[in-house]
Amino acid sequence: MNLPDPNLANYPLLDSLLYRRSRRFGLGMKMDGPLAYQSQLQPMPLTEDEEALLVFAATGITGYALAELVYTPGKGDIMTHLPARTTASGDGAQSVIIFVINDTGTYMVRRPMDMTFDEVKTLIELTDNGQFTEAYRLMRVKLKDERSAPPLDPMYNLDCNRWSVYQPGTTYFLPVNDLSFVHINGLLNIFGPTMGAYVLDERHNFRPAGLKQFARSNGGHLNDDPEAHEISTINFIETGTAELVAYEQGMMCQNMALMAQAMGIGGFPNFAVHLFGWFQALGFNMGQMSTSEFFGKGMLVDFVAHLLKRDLPIPYPLGLELNGQTLLKAHCPPYFPTMREAVMDVVNTKFGPQGTFRSGITSSAWSDPTLISSSLPDLSEKAVEATVSYCEYIYETYGRFPATTTAYHTVLGFQAGHLDVDFYKKYYKPEALSETHREHMARWHGEQSQHS
Repeated sequence: MNLPDPNLANYPLLDSLLYRRSRRFGLGMKMDGPLAYQSQLQPMPLTEDEEALLVFAATGITGYALAELVYTPGKGDIMTHLPARTTASGDGAQSVIIFVINDTGTYMVRRPMDMTFDEVKTLIELTDNGQFTEAYRLMRVKLKDERSAPPLDPMYNLDCNRWSVYQPGTTYFLPVNDLSFVHINGLLNIFGPTMGAYVLDERHNFRPAGLKQFARSNGGHLNDDPEAHEISTINFIETGTAELVAYEQGMMCQNMALMAQAMGIGGFPNFAVHLFGWFQALGFNMGQMSTSEFFGKGMLVDFVAHLLKRDLPIPYPLGLELNGQTLLKAHCPPYFPTMREAVMDVVNTKFGPQGTFRSGITSSAWSDPTLISSSLPDLSEKAVEATVSYCEYIYETYGRFPATTTAYHTVLGFQAGHLDVDFYKKYYKPEALSETHREHMARWHGEQSQHS
């Protein structure tokens, strides 16, 4: 294992948990107030090796999911992909994409589904051999030759972070949640004969959300009995998807924090919620709709808001392209002609000729993957058609998919950088920094030790 500091491989997990803190004050920074301090040292960017280890902690590809499920009709087919990363992912969908932003540029780190089977195998071999920097180089795509970020204005950022975020010498890691693919996958499961869920549109008098023909009361397979537990609402199931993916993002931030502690550098998670700020900065392809349409207020509110000239347009992200190549795409128009085709893309990811449970199953943790592929039939046609009908209803009614949130979403960012140890010596008790922080420059960069 080729590490800049050999001690890192043996750093105790319990120490990472015990000493993990958000540490913000880096080289070259300035702070006002009772902790006023001007760093006497110049900003020092993280090295490629240091960034690579943080990326590995957040999103490194480590092998294949065990996925020990009951692979009979309507059960084990919830899985979408089998490669495993350093953080768990609902349905194996790997729904969070990491963007890396530093003084030299803006990069996207590709996920397993963004790469070929051979590239994924190569990445697993590289990480097994401790070649984290080589893996990082293979995974990343450069988007810009400059640092990308939304404005520091209120609501783009919290005021408490304005002094520290995006500072020269720091690296900003932005997880972006991709919701449309995993949401369709969940729908295929809950609209199957086993689950039989029935969804109502709470914004339109609780009418069936495109599912009336599939209701049991009409001879279908979805349980529309008002006293049953299978009835839900659009907002409830979409919130569930968003929260599921947000937990994945949270695990990434925690992993980076633990890695930063073990390395002896600073790092802290921070507010990154905005409907469009980050996506515009990163260069996403944006859609647009009026405020009343965006929040689903109905025709009357739409008319009044427009009449009063208070119905301002709101942009929202749809996908990311670079030099004519599509890097990310929401599972809805314009990247798919119809919602039917968006749904079928998810189906084919799993059960198409090259799908996860067909020829793609050879890349898995199972010693005999044919046991799974031969036992698991294609998805129920009833589940597929109900999902298509529901998704078409959402898009036709709300003009986007999903309805209550955007297809891509940000929650937290994580900024890392080299600490100014003298700041902590002046204002904090000795235990504020661990030995790894005081010795980082000596161990990683051959500079004078800052041990007190």
